Amino acid sequence: MVDLNDWLALAPKAPELAPCNRWHVFLSYRSVERSWVLTLYDTLIQLGYRTFMDELVLDAASGLACSLQKNLASSQSGVLVWSPRSEDSDWCQREYDGFTTMEGAGESFRYVVARVGKTELPLFARSKLWLDFSEDREGPRGTGLLKLLYGLEGKPLPGQAVRLATNIDDQTHRDLARIRARANEKDVEAILELAQSKHIAWRASPLLKCVAAEALIGIGEATNALQVIEPLLEQYPKSIRPQQLCGLAYARSGNWRKAKQLLGDLYELGERDAETVGIYASTWMDSYEASGDELHLRKSRALYAEAFAAASSDFYVGINAAAKSVFLRELDIAADFATKVEAIVGAEKRPGNYWLTATVAEAQLIQRNFDKAAALYSEAITMAPGQEDNHRSTWKQAKRLLQHLNPTREQVAMLEKPFSHLQPRPAAVGG
Repeated sequence: MVDLNDWLALAPKAPELAPCNRWHVFLSYRSVERSWVLTLYDTLIQLGYRTFMDELVLDAASGLACSLQKNLASSQSGVLVWSPRSEDSDWCQREYDGFTTMEGAGESFRYVVARVGKTELPLFARSKLWLDFSEDREGPRGTGLLKLLYGLEGKPLPGQAVRLATNIDDQTHRDLARIRARANEKDVEAILELAQSKHIAWRASPLLKCVAAEALIGIGEATNALQVIEPLLEQYPKSIRPQQLCGLAYARSGNWRKAKQLLGDLYELGERDAETVGIYASTWMDSYEASGDELHLRKSRALYAEAFAAASSDFYVGINAAAKSVFLRELDIAADFATKVEAIVGAEKRPGNYWLTATVAEAQLIQRNFDKAAALYSEAITMAPGQEDNHRSTWKQAKRLLQHLNPTREQVAMLEKPFSHLQPRPAAVGG
């Protein structure tokens, strides 16, 4: 069995720093991608690279601070992280211009572009070596990570590194498929068994265990999900996804107070990415349901709206901002949010993606297109037959919305039909 240390041994070690340089690598990124960059940072530090990682928030209106320019000028290489949330500003262009200027000033500075998330790279970035990490949302791993490291050194990957990285990538892809299949079968024991794997793919990053925990949450096994995810909090203390899933598992298991505390701490510490804020917002909705205090509902809506304003392509927080506006009886605001979400997700089913199709349905429901919503809910459930806890969550939300949208009885019945499998079945009568 290949050990994690064997994997790291294949990565290039940090070269000697030139007398005029302080840093081996300068990491350039938007603050919303901090968790992904932290994973890269940890790997670089472990390999001996002196790494500059800016912890300040860079907004669309700000230029490079003098301190950033100085640190970039004293760096030997750089990584420019491009994500969907880089599209709405000229920040990335400025960072790219700075890197290009550094590279043009001498042959010693090299940089690579790392794409995080499924978004089209701008033309200026496509002209440079770039690597696709859109499937590696927890951080760089496998072949992509090694290509990045060797790219910074201007070296090709050695054959042994390619073979091991390919092995990790193949195992990861297989086990991701197995997790999805076992979730559709609601096979809890099989998912838990997979999560105990000693393969390096399960130990090189938190990705696979996070996906396993998320699958368990989706089929109503939040307590079992906590068994998988809680150990990751110590193993990867800087990784945000395990903390997000832990909060979600607490909330789904009924312990919304603990979930609210965990996500609230992350929020106050400055973790304002859309998913963290979105899950945190959901705990305020739970608090509203327990207390009946409308201020808690308004807090939930405000958090979802904040997250949507910061990440205008994130349909999850957008649709929830719309739904909470319905609950607040602000139907015009709700319809505006729903229209913006429809512009992102469209009005048709998204094959193989339960939550995205359910979101398309909910956007139609909020706009009072009841027949279209019913058909889309049916399509979503057909895609993920074993995810009954997700179905319950979806139907719970739809029922709440219907209380404020004034449907006819026939329209309610039409929307109930896709969720009929959630009703208790009558006991069989023996003959």
